[in-house]
Amino acid sequence: MDKKRIVVALGRNSFGETFPEQQENVKKAAAAIADLVEEKYQIVITHSNGPQVGMIQTAMTEFARLNPDDRTVAPMSVCGAMSEGYIGYDLQNAIREELLNRGIYKTVSTIITQVRVDPFDAAFSEPSKIIGRFMSKKEAEAEEEKGNHVVEEEPGKFRRIIAAPLPIDIYEIDAVKALLDADQIVIAAGGGGIPVLQQGTHLKGASAIIEKDYTAAKLAELVNAQTLLFLTAYDNLTIEKGTPNEKVFEQVSASDLHTYIKAGHFPAKTTFPKVDASIRFVTADSERKAVISNLDKAKSSLAGKTGTTITA
Repeated sequence: MDKKRIVVALGRNSFGETFPEQQENVKKAAAAIADLVEEKYQIVITHSNGPQVGMIQTAMTEFARLNPDDRTVAPMSVCGAMSEGYIGYDLQNAIREELLNRGIYKTVSTIITQVRVDPFDAAFSEPSKIIGRFMSKKEAEAEEEKGNHVVEEEPGKFRRIIAAPLPIDIYEIDAVKALLDADQIVIAAGGGGIPVLQQGTHLKGASAIIEKDYTAAKLAELVNAQTLLFLTAYDNLTIEKGTPNEKVFEQVSASDLHTYIKAGHFPAKTTFPKVDASIRFVTADSERKAVISNLDKAKSSLAGKTGTTITA
């Protein structure tokens, strides 16, 4: 296992919900990555795409609605690919610029990444990820007629809800490894990757979104990284925040985290995937560690000075 190989998972605070906001926010992410380059890490970056893929799906749906004769709605797999491309474009350029400003030349590449999922994953019968724009009841009924799932998020306002299966394998992993071995920076599996179903030699895009935290752990496993770093908007993993029972974790074992999970401390839609993915990653190999930290404190968190370090 390479002690200087790391997978960095960037949260949505590294981007934004508009084009100008994203271009500004990625500068902070680029500075954090450049700090790790200076520490001689080999780096694979993955990232959130929640607002972006929702925006793309909404735009493509509206485009199809305005051109019903010759346009069909873009599948979620296509929307995911679009988000990987445009987020990667902003991120790799920001990192390149930051490195050059520090006198470092290193190629940064974005790989459009397909991730294998199981067609029998229970998530397909229990969809949990809300995406896209609000719809009327009539529009929601039309979606259900197509076989899609919808949920009434507010009275009279409906949105699509899709599956979030677990990642099984990453098809472009050999390309990621080759670039890492060449000491280049790789951006891969953005938004959890494009979920695909293997049908013989054909890869069919699935109507799903993969939770990026689980893909980050799978990516770290497959590239033989020792460290999985989640960069977020908060400094530490914390439970019961703002109460007399508040607990801030600095060093914590996977077995202790299991106890807190059973007690229901980590919200299913936000913190739990990071915690669960971290546990899966570190328990598979005692030399591994996972770190959850603020984006602005990436370097110090790897030294154990800030953030939360999770070990087996």
